[in-house]
Amino acid sequence: MSTRSRQHPSEETSRAVERSAGDLATLASRRMEEHLRWYRELSAEERSQVGLVAQAGISQFIAWFHQEESHAPSAISIFANAPQELTRTVSLRQTLDLVRTVVDVVESRVENLAGPGDEQLLRESVLRFSREIAFAAAEVYAGAAEARGAWDARLEALVVDAVLRGEADDSMQSRASALGWGDVADVTFVVGSTPTALAGAVPAVDDLRRSVRQHHVEALAIVQRSRLIAILGGTRDATRVVEQVADCFGPGPVVVGPTVPHLFAAGRSARAALSGLSAAAAWPHAPRVLESDAVLPERALAGDAPARRILVDRIHRPLSAAGHAPLLDTATAYLESGGSLEASARALFVHPNTVRYRLGRISDVTGYDLSTPREAWTVRIALALGRLSAAPATTGPAGMPSATSSVAEPTRPAHGQHGPVDAPVLEESSKLSPATS
Repeated sequence: MSTRSRQHPSEETSRAVERSAGDLATLASRRMEEHLRWYRELSAEERSQVGLVAQAGISQFIAWFHQEESHAPSAISIFANAPQELTRTVSLRQTLDLVRTVVDVVESRVENLAGPGDEQLLRESVLRFSREIAFAAAEVYAGAAEARGAWDARLEALVVDAVLRGEADDSMQSRASALGWGDVADVTFVVGSTPTALAGAVPAVDDLRRSVRQHHVEALAIVQRSRLIAILGGTRDATRVVEQVADCFGPGPVVVGPTVPHLFAAGRSARAALSGLSAAAAWPHAPRVLESDAVLPERALAGDAPARRILVDRIHRPLSAAGHAPLLDTATAYLESGGSLEASARALFVHPNTVRYRLGRISDVTGYDLSTPREAWTVRIALALGRLSAAPATTGPAGMPSATSSVAEPTRPAHGQHGPVDAPVLEESSKLSPATS
């Protein structure tokens, strides 16, 4: 920034200001100790670094004041010897407090330093120099923030990518800790489309991050192709938060994965959410924001093995357990009759009230209400998957003999008999405990 031409100080004033450098630096340190609480709370090393900045400011002022030609002071060099980490410890506001303290110290000594007639000139020089220092401080902090933001964005992208890949290793833990996510609990993976109205990925990510912060929720966010991906931390009610910030996503469904205890278990939430986003197209009237479990049947039809295991474990396994056989028969009859109590009762040779009572028990055991069309369809899919997992397979894909069938026996088994076969994939998966899903 250019400055207007100024009068030159007398030689007597220049020498007096130059000789006072040490006294001014000492007085500035003492005044910071007395009046700036944040300065007193710094460590000895950090206080030494702040003192170096103050001394450099006074030295720069003296050199600039002594110059015969008018020019803008090289205030950037004041911060040259201070480590960049100092900007993390001392805020811009605190730096301006430092500048104000140094200016006050020099102004308090004007009468003793200025020669006859130079008092006003010295005061004006101090004010002009302090203005340059303020601009320089803002530039330094802006540069540090920009560099830190670029580095944090890169770390953020690496952490999200590691979650997508399921790589919860030491490098991910180190990067997450650098981002302040080492101890964040209750983590949820969220995915939707990228808003098309925004020019580029950065505005979409920044908008989402600002919006969730208003709900006191932490967020890691990236744009990956046409998808806006976010990992939310610090809330067990992620769906409610996402409903509040859904406008940050583009058109189409926004899928919320299950909440997991910490970031290093977020791979499971990510897989469920991404599978849910792919399968959501099969549900024409799906809500804007939906949990990945809401599209379990669509995910199962799309070939998602974990979704199939969840459905079998939640519905078919409890209903087929010992003592629940009447519930399984009732669910089957009710679904096959199109939801008719009377037709189900006739098929089961029981009273309609008995069917009604069993439907309530089915809802208690599985959590699904067969009187609701959507939930009834989910149960129908789960029961079909359960039966497939329990039934022996006689042929492989596309009608070809199973991989374990005898090669020396090309003929088909006789009617009513079964050749050697492989157990289907779902048979193994259905043996998993619910905790593994």
